[in-house]
Amino acid sequence: MPHYHFISGLPRSGSTLLAGILRQHSDFHAAMSSPVAGLMNGLLEQTGASSEFFSFFSPEKRMNIITAMFNAYYQEELDKTVIFDTSRIWTARMHQLKGLFEDFKVVCCVRNPAWIADSFELIYRKNPFEYSRMFTPTSRQTVYSRCESLMASNGTIGQPLMALKEAYYGEYSDKLLLVDYDLLTQYPQKCLSLIYQFLGLPEYNHDFDNVVYEESEFDERIGASGLHKVSRKVEFHPRRSILPPDLFDKYKELAFWEDNKGTQASIIGKPNS
Repeated sequence: MPHYHFISGLPRSGSTLLAGILRQHSDFHAAMSSPVAGLMNGLLEQTGASSEFFSFFSPEKRMNIITAMFNAYYQEELDKTVIFDTSRIWTARMHQLKGLFEDFKVVCCVRNPAWIADSFELIYRKNPFEYSRMFTPTSRQTVYSRCESLMASNGTIGQPLMALKEAYYGEYSDKLLLVDYDLLTQYPQKCLSLIYQFLGLPEYNHDFDNVVYEESEFDERIGASGLHKVSRKVEFHPRRSILPPDLFDKYKELAFWEDNKGTQASIIGKPNS
């Protein structure tokens, strides 16, 4: 049976790029966010105390069903040695992963939240005649309303940000490796070497000039073309933010992982992290 590890963290921070790199390894499976975390949550809701069938399920039976669900979903990948499942939700489910997989690790891609909001805004403006499902008619009106929607507690940025903070300061923080997007794109070889070291896996010679992975059909369905497209060559592209300065300054202060006190998480970060 394969060994399960997880990719999580923040959106627009390199998780699709990391999956594209890792999937070059013939013994690995990695991809964009999967429905597995949602399926697990739905299963627990259906068998939990709020269900009329609660008495039919012991904790052990729930765990067995969830384990079977993992293996059923990845049935076509069970010949791999390592499966990386990707979801922003995993950082809020560390206690459940601990119960399912004793020796799991979670690689969390991070980026300053101001640049994440900037990246979403850039995607929005690149598709001027696609009204993305990411926003409602009200929230898409201005850059301020769009950013406010993204940063809400249940928003595309806000929810995974809070989930990551929960895991970062939680009792299983030693299972986390945070990887800064800027460093991943500037020094991919060094970052991957540290990732393999954290996972306890032998290093692999990746081709950082020929990373091929995209999910164009998924992106088109939500009206956000290019959201999960990875550039062939891994490289950093510095540019000026398109956010108004007050918004950028407001969100750049949310990078809580720049203070590594109170956590056992490992961090591939900038010198001041």
